Amino acid sequence: MKATAAVLLALAGSPSANAQSSECHAGQKPQQVAELLFGRKIGDRVGVSETQWARFVDREISPRFPDGLTVLDAQGEWRDSARRIIVHEPSKVVEIVLPGKPDDVDALNQIAQAYKTRFRQQSVGVVVRAACVSF
Repeated sequence: MKATAAVLLALAGSPSANAQSSECHAGQKPQQVAELLFGRKIGDRVGVSETQWARFVDREISPRFPDGLTVLDAQGEWRDSARRIIVHEPSKVVEIVLPGKPDDVDALNQIAQAYKTRFRQQSVGVVVRAACVSF
């Protein structure tokens, strides 16, 4: 696979990433939410099975964010600049309400690197944004 998604990272300290308490509705609090975008093709075939994906979540994501996460099935698309074509592929999106620890972004980067290494991917999309959250 040439690329799975563009890497987007809003730094935790940026002004737009810090929601103000007054912006959140009653009962909600400002936190950051991460989205990780994982393509599942290796070359021209689906190379990451559901079993391999579940094992990756169990070994790499859940231990770093044990308070919970959401996994969504998706269809991704990216431009293969070498072949000059648009590639479509089955994908996974993981959403995590970050706990607010100093190493949250490092943990996200470790997950992305583990996936790229294990499944021979060029990239994993990482998006971090401010949100108002309640559970």
